[in-house]
Amino acid sequence: MKARELQAMLALYLSPIYIVLNVYLLLRMISWMGACHHICEHPMVRIGFIILYILLATSLLTGFLLPEGELKRICKIIGNYWLGVLLYTSLTVLTADLLRILLNINPRIRQNPILHTRTFFAIAGGICAVIIITLSTWGVVNARIIHTTPYNVTVHKSAGTLSSLNVVLVADLHMGYNIGKDHISNMVQKINAQNPDLVVIAGDIFDNEYESLKDPEKLESILRGIQSKYGVYACYGNHDIEEKILAGFTFDTKNQEKASDPRMDEFLEKANIRLLHDEGILIDNSFYLFGRADASRPGKDIDSRKTPAEITANMDKRKPILVIDHQPKELSELSAAGVDLDLCGHTHDGQMFPGNLTVSLMWENSCGYLQKGNMHNIVTSGVGIFGPNMRVGTKAEICPIHVTFEP
Repeated sequence: MKARELQAMLALYLSPIYIVLNVYLLLRMISWMGACHHICEHPMVRIGFIILYILLATSLLTGFLLPEGELKRICKIIGNYWLGVLLYTSLTVLTADLLRILLNINPRIRQNPILHTRTFFAIAGGICAVIIITLSTWGVVNARIIHTTPYNVTVHKSAGTLSSLNVVLVADLHMGYNIGKDHISNMVQKINAQNPDLVVIAGDIFDNEYESLKDPEKLESILRGIQSKYGVYACYGNHDIEEKILAGFTFDTKNQEKASDPRMDEFLEKANIRLLHDEGILIDNSFYLFGRADASRPGKDIDSRKTPAEITANMDKRKPILVIDHQPKELSELSAAGVDLDLCGHTHDGQMFPGNLTVSLMWENSCGYLQKGNMHNIVTSGVGIFGPNMRVGTKAEICPIHVTFEP
């Protein structure tokens, strides 16, 4: 069974869970509102709230089904905010209800009349609301703050006349409904402040749908403003393809090849960003830079990407070898092949709590620095966001890397 069919089947199985969860949360909210004030028990108030809730809960599906246009964009943006709010509403309410069940096991607590009053329910619900609003608001604000996370590494090779190299790593821009001109302009300013010799973008530049870019010409202009001695290079990630997305699931069957939209390639060219599509170059006769095709979606004209051994087979391994790879995979193999610096993204460091606590279970290096033999691997949490328009427990970042060459 193809991955696309598996995703469609999984979405089909999860949809009843999504419906049941929303019905449960809706009923709990209505009960709490009634406990807060008697006016909230009025049928018209309840009907109005139910309609509003349904519109929010179905906003992603509505945006997915609508034709291209401003209404689709609005629904998509609302839906992405909704996903984050829904996550923290679910975690908070379910935790509160679980706590209530555990407390009721104790007869002395269960028989306390205060716990069964309307006032207690209203206060408990109010505390839950404060938690949800605080987490969601901070998530939205935090996602727009781009941090600078520096690294210093030493490569024990000669790079010609170069004694050092200032590299800036960025990844996971996810330009589209969530990320636009203001965020990218902020990123470019922070990159230029590092006075880089080389800028690399480790994939997921786009958010699947080229139409989601509100002003591509302006974005191209902003990205052309990156100042770098040796230029800006990029590889594609698993979202740099023409594919329709609904809450993380893919349903589009038109693009069997799973390739980038030609307009994406043209965008990068106009933005003065050179795409390395499973290919490498020798820069200034000093060091190699290789951009890998994505591990799960290698893209146009590539059935399977080059192995680490094939990457370095025709390179002079006495020179430094830098690799940009969207997903931090095959670290041992890359190290054994003679790669000195492997630069990645993809993980978002989990993006949102509790994902930041579990992402390390899926990757050898989920975020940050790891030395693998003689190779340095650096994984960035990314500049942008995917899905929920929030970051909680993680940070958006650029990564300046000072590389010292010591033969």
